[in-house]
Amino acid sequence: MSIEADPTVLAGLEAWRDLPVTQQPAWPDRDALARVSDRLAGLPPLVFAGEADALRGQLAAAGRGEAFLLQGGDCAETFAESTADNIRAKVMTVLQMAVVLTYGASLPVIKMGRMAGQYAKPRSSDTETRDGVTLPAFRGDIINGFEFTPEARTPDPQRLLDAYHTSASTLNLIRAFTTGGFASLLRVHEWNRGFTANPAYARYEEIAAEIDRAIRFMAACGADFDALRTVDFYASHEGLLLDYERPLTRIDSRTGLPYDCSGHFLWIGERTRQLDGAHVDYFSRVHNPLGIKLGPTSTADDALRLIDKLNPSAEPGRITFITRMGAGKIRDLLPSLVEKVTADGRPVTWVCDPMHGNGITSASGYKTRRFSDVMDEVAGFFEVHRALGTVPGGLHIELTGDDVTEVLGGAEEIDDAGLARRYETLVDPRLNHQQSLELAFQVVELLRRS
Repeated sequence: MSIEADPTVLAGLEAWRDLPVTQQPAWPDRDALARVSDRLAGLPPLVFAGEADALRGQLAAAGRGEAFLLQGGDCAETFAESTADNIRAKVMTVLQMAVVLTYGASLPVIKMGRMAGQYAKPRSSDTETRDGVTLPAFRGDIINGFEFTPEARTPDPQRLLDAYHTSASTLNLIRAFTTGGFASLLRVHEWNRGFTANPAYARYEEIAAEIDRAIRFMAACGADFDALRTVDFYASHEGLLLDYERPLTRIDSRTGLPYDCSGHFLWIGERTRQLDGAHVDYFSRVHNPLGIKLGPTSTADDALRLIDKLNPSAEPGRITFITRMGAGKIRDLLPSLVEKVTADGRPVTWVCDPMHGNGITSASGYKTRRFSDVMDEVAGFFEVHRALGTVPGGLHIELTGDDVTEVLGGAEEIDDAGLARRYETLVDPRLNHQQSLELAFQVVELLRRS
């Protein structure tokens, strides 16, 4: 028997429309937007409430130190790059990293993609000017096109439907890859052995050999490797475009409660976490587990007020704080934040985003990051939690499964000139496949030191 939603719950889901809202496009045709919203509201959900509940329980475990979250994927997905090969490469990269981290941390790793919905991006300005011509800023494929023309840059509601269908096909492939044997522990381990065979990564060969011995030990003991052929793989994105999130919010037939069925896990960004704003109000009303980005200007009082608003019942696994301080600031700024939130007593899960606080512009003009800075922020995150006796619950990484050249450094030593070889991102630079695996092996070294 299905439970109907309380009318006050449904009314609450519309309250955001009367609140200050940031980072939304100026839709030129509101009637077209209304027609698309109605169509989205009638389409099947992309994920299910029960899946979101299962994830909430796993994130609660990560907050207690009983699991570890690995969240990885594109800074901004594009429709054109949502091909089977690209999706498989990203899933493969996350799975390879997860096997390494599972061994190093001796904990189950929660596998989550920044996938099947990460099509919208916040921007520092509503417009972009080139050669005296001013057009709307590119806000992601779900809103407008990257090409600098009036036609491409005009927000188009039809793109919301394109995002839905692209997400549906992406999730379909992810489910096939993670349940059909592609994610088998033995297969993923073989991929990692290929990685460490490269002389550039020889320092990680010892860890790979230990994993190999552990797997052979399991086999000798009669481990059921068939049971390790499938994995749970969750989808997440920034809950930025409320005209997409609202029509994909559904009432759970089991409980009568609303869930945002565009993804299992939604996060509120640094630019949209205003306590009196539309985003915080909206996501306070859905029952998915939520992430909140906290940058260097965040205070402990900000964090506590966000808990008041988003998790008044102190439900474990509901709130994940994703810190993005920058390598040069994390050791100074994170301790007071963690200390005060921990003293409050309400459960949260702490996750490190070592990407967004470390952006630089290279001498040749590329927007990039240094791999050494990314790793230094991760190291600082672990150091702070170790010193406080609190739990480092996971990592939030912008990565791709391809051999792009967007982040400086790493064992392959991508330099400024090397960025031009395969710089493909439309927004933020991502770790490539090799750098992502290198990060996982270095995190194991950090875990061992702690």
